Amino acid sequence: MKKIKVGAVSYLNTKPLLYGIERSQVLKEQIELVKDYPSKIAAQLLDGTIDVGLVPVAVIPKMKEYHIISDYCIGAENDVASVCVFSDVELDKVEKILLDYQSRTSVALCKVLLKNYWKKNIVLEDAQQDFSEEIKGTTAGVLIGDRALRQRKRSKYIYDLGGEWKQFTGLPFVFATWISNKKLPEIFIHLFNEKNSEGLKAIDTVIKENEFAEYDLHTYYTHNISYALTAEKLKGMHLFLELMQQL
Repeated sequence: MKKIKVGAVSYLNTKPLLYGIERSQVLKEQIELVKDYPSKIAAQLLDGTIDVGLVPVAVIPKMKEYHIISDYCIGAENDVASVCVFSDVELDKVEKILLDYQSRTSVALCKVLLKNYWKKNIVLEDAQQDFSEEIKGTTAGVLIGDRALRQRKRSKYIYDLGGEWKQFTGLPFVFATWISNKKLPEIFIHLFNEKNSEGLKAIDTVIKENEFAEYDLHTYYTHNISYALTAEKLKGMHLFLELMQQL
């Protein structure tokens, strides 16, 4: 039987979801797992290199066919901690924002907030690799993932995009979820979903396996990230996609 190609992000926030998947011998025989940064995984899902991916939700409008195959996601009920605009100065004094090349959703979310919530016209520039050193003076930057958790100790002002979205809409936010570009067998989806949940029941073990000095992972996994893909999160996701299309 041909293996199902699964793409996932290699950030700390995915570790609880991948915990059970990577430990399941039955699932390992059915899938080929690849890891990369979010926009790369999204591109692979779009071009059919992979069959399913934990991808930024901003990719959805570009897909000819999509299926959300899991009850779990990378979401936030409020501050997410690892998707932020970082700056040396207050937002009112920011002249330029560098946009993280690793994420489509976070960049789009920043643009949605600038237009509809902050109502500011700031120069936006696509950033290259290792751009965190350029976040200084009146130049801010959108950083995501593990690098964002490290940047929290360096920047004076932090605008958490999960929290800002909640303030704007009253809804939680979905940054990424498991999406397939074709219909997959129900028996596979059931097992995959079951394995997604295992790490959420073993958070202390996940933390021990992923030491990270710059931020408290227990807070991150139990307070910042919200993994259940609830009806409210889906409502927030659809509102975001609607606003994103108006950019």
